[in-house]
Amino acid sequence: MKDLPEPLDVIAVGAHPDDVEIGCGGTLGTLVLQGYRVGIIDLTDGEPTPNSPGPEFRLEEARKAAEILGVHVRETLKLPNRRLFDSFEARVELAKIFRKYRPKIVIGIADKTPMASPDHWQAMQITDAAVFYSRLTKWDDQFDDLSVHTVSRQLWYPLGFKGLTIPDGAGHFVTDISQVLEKKIEAVRAYQSQFPPGKEHVFRMIEGQNRFLGATAGFEAGELLISSTAIGVRDMMKVLL
Repeated sequence: MKDLPEPLDVIAVGAHPDDVEIGCGGTLGTLVLQGYRVGIIDLTDGEPTPNSPGPEFRLEEARKAAEILGVHVRETLKLPNRRLFDSFEARVELAKIFRKYRPKIVIGIADKTPMASPDHWQAMQITDAAVFYSRLTKWDDQFDDLSVHTVSRQLWYPLGFKGLTIPDGAGHFVTDISQVLEKKIEAVRAYQSQFPPGKEHVFRMIEGQNRFLGATAGFEAGELLISSTAIGVRDMMKVLL
């Protein structure tokens, strides 16, 4: 039995540094305030990228963004940016992370992002498969002899700004990020290489989307999450009122 770190309650997975912050950074920041242990896994380091001086710069941006949100763990896998494909090897590398940190919930990218990086779609498939691989028995030799771990719940976050459609799923809900909206935007701003002054409109889009989603649920700001299963309610009055 390997010595393992303290488990995480939630792990969010992105193809590149900044995906998670944009898609569900507010949810993670809120969970931290509520006392949960949260981690971010980037499948690639996002390099090369047009305005970055190099991998070390992008990794420092990611470290700063994680610090702003207060997440407990951030790891970057060594999968290739721009050439990210769903493969057995990629699935195993992420499943090792799940076995190592034993999250209750995994949150991944929800769908394709047309006109943006195809890595996002590949990341969704890798994440889905890794959740499954994490719990498979009689295969420990493929996972550095890390013990099996069953993820209790899988969620997805939409990453696109400009679509009017909601990705398919068994259940949709909005998380209240009112307390951390400014902190979320600050975390995205940490990626100066991705969002230089000429892309100030991106922050307006993020804020506008989050305020709209929040308003649909009666919050000041919110994020949309999609569940792989229907969401059951035991106390209807408590949930609805």
